[in-house]
Amino acid sequence: MGERRRLDVEQCGSLRKEPLQACLDANLKRIREISGGSTDIIIREVRIGRSEIKMAILYTEGLADKKVITDFILESLMLAIKETEIDLKISDRSHVSRVLRDFALTVSDTNEVSDFDGLFAFLLSGDAVILVDGSPCGIAASSRGWKDRGVSEPAAQTVVRGPRESFTETLRTNTALIRRRIKDPHLWLETIQIGRVTRTDVAIMYIKGIANEKIVQEVRDRLKRIDIDGILESGYIEELIQDKTFTPFPTVHNTERPDAAAGLLEGRVVILVDGTPFVLMVPALFAQFLQASEDYYQRWDFATLIRQIRYISLFISLLVPSMYIAITTFHQEIIPPRLLISLASQREGVPFPAFVEALLMEITFEILREAGVRMPRAIGQSISIVGTLVIGQAAVEAGIVSPAMVIVVAITAIANFVIPAFSVGISIRMLRFGLMALAASFGLYGIILGVIVIVLHLCSLRSFGAPYMSPFAPFHLAEQKDTLFRLPLWALFSRPRAISQNDTIRENNEHPHPESKQNS
Repeated sequence: MGERRRLDVEQCGSLRKEPLQACLDANLKRIREISGGSTDIIIREVRIGRSEIKMAILYTEGLADKKVITDFILESLMLAIKETEIDLKISDRSHVSRVLRDFALTVSDTNEVSDFDGLFAFLLSGDAVILVDGSPCGIAASSRGWKDRGVSEPAAQTVVRGPRESFTETLRTNTALIRRRIKDPHLWLETIQIGRVTRTDVAIMYIKGIANEKIVQEVRDRLKRIDIDGILESGYIEELIQDKTFTPFPTVHNTERPDAAAGLLEGRVVILVDGTPFVLMVPALFAQFLQASEDYYQRWDFATLIRQIRYISLFISLLVPSMYIAITTFHQEIIPPRLLISLASQREGVPFPAFVEALLMEITFEILREAGVRMPRAIGQSISIVGTLVIGQAAVEAGIVSPAMVIVVAITAIANFVIPAFSVGISIRMLRFGLMALAASFGLYGIILGVIVIVLHLCSLRSFGAPYMSPFAPFHLAEQKDTLFRLPLWALFSRPRAISQNDTIRENNEHPHPESKQNS
């Protein structure tokens, strides 16, 4: 049964590539066969002109704007055309489509349709299709007007200071938000359709002359190589174009904020997918995941402090549980005597070793965190906080875990929330369990071995040809001004060399900042 269904689908797909016929009734019959008589595909048959030429207007209900179809298509063809000399020009039916496009239709955009494949591509994208009896070509008139979510405040990437806009699920809205920020004709946009069934619009944006042409071409090639039945979210694209699959670290950056314009100014390529508010940016460097757009809206000294706090939180989230396990299990001599006595008294009634104790608490906290995300928003946050407090206190009173372990797990979880990129936060949470196992097996030596393996793996990664750990490895002293630190804007006059080798100077130094002039 499944094989028969697959053959029917393939046969249907091949038949849709056939050209349109001159007979209107034959075209409408074929359209109903291909679409299965779907009730949301509306077919309105009308007659125009004094010769009463038979015509059909097709549109998809819910995707097309009925007001546009009524005011700019039906009214133009059925009423306005009778009051003009256009009626005389459509006596030859073979040229009706061209005459209507040039003289009658008042919509903003029209395209010629010559086969069923193109007809359904426009029809299922919200455009109206006009077919004329006696003409082997149709007209696709722009009438897209589906309901979409308005531009709202970002939910996943909030800021204290900065724009409150976020991308939406509509591709053209997202491109417009970027265009508002970069009013340059060299900001180029290319759109392709990916997905044999969904035919999802995927667009790439880049600034010609700034973006590396090799990277742009690599993005094009990887997108064109994708052969899949459907693309429902940008995560599909991310997984299919990333450089290395078996790595916990993301090599494609995603954001829901129009501040992606800053990435374009650095020479990156932005990939937008219709149907999702998250856009992708490549190449992605590790340092980029620990930066936030707000860093450039605050004073440079505030931004530097916050950025260093993020790096400290990264190490806390990755290493603190394993360090606690290693020290309390193998290296008690490192702990001061008074603290050692206090820890020993706390663990006196705990039946599990430190590793099992930490594993139980970490798994419990991960379950509570995931439950808080999946539950209704009104109660999800409250349940996760109350559940953590109640379970932690009950576990301590029951003698299952020690109070020190609750503190370690809590500060580790809080530090993980400081990381701006959610994908990197998940990577750290995954690696944390591996380091905990190494600490329980080999102590501090196991942690050092694990960290060395992680660093070597990070240095081996590349994102669309750019070294993932740049500018740390390979080390570029001149680019350290925007990594661990964020120097004043007048000092950030060049683009990252790992991303763009074209037009690397961002700031005109003929009229430098007064303070920089005094320092020089």
